[in-house]
Amino acid sequence: MADNLTLVMAVIVVTAILLTCVVIYLIRNVKTKRIKKILSDIEIEKNKIDSSPVIPELAKVEAYLHNEKLQVMYNEWSERLQNIRDTQIPKISDMILEAEYSLSQNDYKSAIYKVVKLEMELYKVKTKAEFLYGEVKEITSSEERSREIITEFKITFRNLHQKFQDTKEEFSSLAPIVQKQFESISKRFEDFETILDNNEYTEVNEVVKVIDDFLKHMTIVIDEIPSIVLLSYNVIPKRIEEIEEVYARMVKSGYPLEYLNVEYNIEEAQKKIGDILVRTKNLDLEDSLFELKVLLEYFDSTFSEFEKEKTARLKYEELNTTFKNKLEKNNSVVSDIFVQMDDIKSVYDLSEEDIEVLKTIDEELKELNKTYDMLPEENSSNGFAYSRLLKEVETLSVALIKLEDKLNNSLDAIGNMRDDEARARQQFDEIKMILKDSRFKMREYNLPFVPQSYYVELKEAAEALREIAKELDKKPITISVLNTRVDTARDLVIKLYTRTSEMLKTAIMAETAIIYGNRYRSNYEGLSTKLNGSEQLFLTGKYQESLELTINLLGKIEPGIYDRLVALHKLKETE
Repeated sequence: MADNLTLVMAVIVVTAILLTCVVIYLIRNVKTKRIKKILSDIEIEKNKIDSSPVIPELAKVEAYLHNEKLQVMYNEWSERLQNIRDTQIPKISDMILEAEYSLSQNDYKSAIYKVVKLEMELYKVKTKAEFLYGEVKEITSSEERSREIITEFKITFRNLHQKFQDTKEEFSSLAPIVQKQFESISKRFEDFETILDNNEYTEVNEVVKVIDDFLKHMTIVIDEIPSIVLLSYNVIPKRIEEIEEVYARMVKSGYPLEYLNVEYNIEEAQKKIGDILVRTKNLDLEDSLFELKVLLEYFDSTFSEFEKEKTARLKYEELNTTFKNKLEKNNSVVSDIFVQMDDIKSVYDLSEEDIEVLKTIDEELKELNKTYDMLPEENSSNGFAYSRLLKEVETLSVALIKLEDKLNNSLDAIGNMRDDEARARQQFDEIKMILKDSRFKMREYNLPFVPQSYYVELKEAAEALREIAKELDKKPITISVLNTRVDTARDLVIKLYTRTSEMLKTAIMAETAIIYGNRYRSNYEGLSTKLNGSEQLFLTGKYQESLELTINLLGKIEPGIYDRLVALHKLKETE
């Protein structure tokens, strides 16, 4: 059993070792293949550099070696190419061999390090070769490339010149200057042909750039000079003339326009236009058209300011008249109030708060008058523009409206006191008449008995009237107390009048019912006794009980007697 276990363990160990060896072999094999692939690619890239197209391009340059500058460049390029081929490429070859040797020795760490250095070296050499090729190609392809560019430039030149010829009148006196500039560009085209004929390819790019700059500038010249001429010689001068005419007319009409600085700005604008024209003659157009448009916008805005002032003047004159009238009216009202203040205070019990409000209104009104008086007159030498005057008067008008509201509230309070006093006096007279009427009715009907409570109410009503009279005689009058007295007296007197009317009505109806029932005394047994009881109630002032008793007795004899008695009473009242 132990021998079999040992055998199994031995087999497992041997198998593990074999598997480890296989794995290591496979890993090394993969690394080796990958590094060899990299070295193979580097070899290919090295060969590409060695067979660089720089050599045939340099051969083309040899045919153009007719000037010293190009000869120097050719020599320098040849040296750089020689250095690449004789020094740097062999160096790469040696480094490839060293890396392959390390790989053959299974020194992967060293091999990878050398491969990295090799890639860096290859990149530097490749970059130098490509850069060299670009420099040489710039010369060898310059003629073909430049001729293509020049051909496009000539098309642009002809189009610009044709546009100039078609619009020549718009250039005015500047047309000869522009024509001379076209001639200068044409001369540059001739210089280009001369350079190519002389194989001076190092000068080609500079000439092409100069022509390009000239054409770009000429495009701006053709596009902008007509507008500059139109604005400088026609539009803006006419606008200045119109502004001067309108300005003089408005100043003569009394408009204070000094704040616009029109005369100074016109002078500065004319200087600016002169400066622009001088620069334009030198074809220096930088910002010229922009500056002219700014000037035109300024003059347009000046016209807008003129119209604004005209509108403001109309509004100001209307608003100022309204404000002035309101101010004078409020001045008069407030002045009258303070002239009568002692009388008002003596007549009415004004609160300290009411008086303080009136004093505040007076102070604010004085300040408003002061501010208004400080405004310059319309035609004064230092007068405000109407637009500013309008704003000032608008502000003052708003303040006056607020002040008017306060004043009206105070006047309403005083007016209400006067109205309350007048109403109290009127109601006092009316209440006296009602009380008098109540007394007259009582005397007219001469009731057999009047309850003591009635005389108490009569006394209270009369006393309430005397209290009203006292309040009306007081100086100053306390309106709140007066109103209370009037309300109290009115309630008591109306209550008395109502009681008087109801008591008289009941008494009269009770008396009428007893008289009407007397006709049946002898016809119905026991009726006389009951009527006597009703009479006794009547004589002791129990009119309602007497009426009810009599009506109940008669209702059995004559149904509906109560309604007939009511109708009869109303008929008598009407009579």
